[in-house]
Amino acid sequence: MNPKSAIKGRGAQLNVPNRFFELRHEMRDDFLEFCQKEGEKADKNRTLYIDVFPKTIVNKVTSPDVGMQYSMNPYQGCEHGCIYCYARNTHEFWGYSAGLDFERRILVKKDTPKLLEQLLKKKSWKARTIVMSGNTDCYQPAEKIFRITRQCLEVFLKYRHPVAIITKNSRILEDLELLKSLSKDNLIGVNISITSLLEDTRRILEPRTATTKKRLETVKTLSENGIPVNVMIAPIIPGINSHEILALAKAASDHGAVSIAHTIVRLNGAIGEIFTDWIKKTMPDRADKVLHQIESCHGGTLNDSRYGARMRGEGKIAEQINALVKLARQKYFVNKSMPKLNCDLHEEFKNGQLKLF
Repeated sequence: MNPKSAIKGRGAQLNVPNRFFELRHEMRDDFLEFCQKEGEKADKNRTLYIDVFPKTIVNKVTSPDVGMQYSMNPYQGCEHGCIYCYARNTHEFWGYSAGLDFERRILVKKDTPKLLEQLLKKKSWKARTIVMSGNTDCYQPAEKIFRITRQCLEVFLKYRHPVAIITKNSRILEDLELLKSLSKDNLIGVNISITSLLEDTRRILEPRTATTKKRLETVKTLSENGIPVNVMIAPIIPGINSHEILALAKAASDHGAVSIAHTIVRLNGAIGEIFTDWIKKTMPDRADKVLHQIESCHGGTLNDSRYGARMRGEGKIAEQINALVKLARQKYFVNKSMPKLNCDLHEEFKNGQLKLF
């Protein structure tokens, strides 16, 4: 990619059409075209934060191969800009593009802590681990401004309710004391995503995330403070980071992680077009090879929505990747695993403390 033509600090390099609008709306850019003709730069590549007001915040996960029962997302869209992110497609439901809009139009749910507390106070609610975030990173740059994730952790601690976190941002350490308090009662588990040990690879795959060094330091700090950490080597992209599996697993173990998880990249919906455009600009010498290898893991297509197969893939390359992960577990994680979080304390809290109100 020509550095002068690249959109700096972003993963996607284009906005693809929103599939829900294509057949029903005529999208016009008259104003932007006028600005350009008049010599004004219409696109300043700024991040825009937009308040939204959902009625509920915790979602029941029905997909059988995701590994969580409930999730919640304080933000929609993610400034991290990971080019492969499956969550990009969900931005279309809000009327935005899965491309650059996903990284530059961040929807902020300021009522999240209040909605969460309302749920946890209900007599009908039975404690189950709630995962932050199942869709976009709860410690993305917006968290520095709004601190919604921190407020939610305070609610979880108050109600003695189990919570798990998925992030690739070292900002989580700003809430270390809260995490330690949750950990005392086995109410917290953290999943740190690390896709490459090579900074050049990390920088183009995930342009606004914490460096690999900082993420490994985060794993170490959390582990040393009694907070269990699972490292997600996800996604594994054939021809880009698939050769790093054993090295990543060793680094995770050396820094205190108790387990690893993985997925093989899949490029559903608009992500296929976004990723294809990106790799042909950033890695033109191996773009076709990588795309063909991804296709070979999913029955000859970049898209794969089949439960059970979509995460692990099929074919020889997928088998090699899955075998390497199995070997990594045997080599570096013998007799280690993430603990099951405590769901009993919340029931005790409701039966005791809440009766006082």
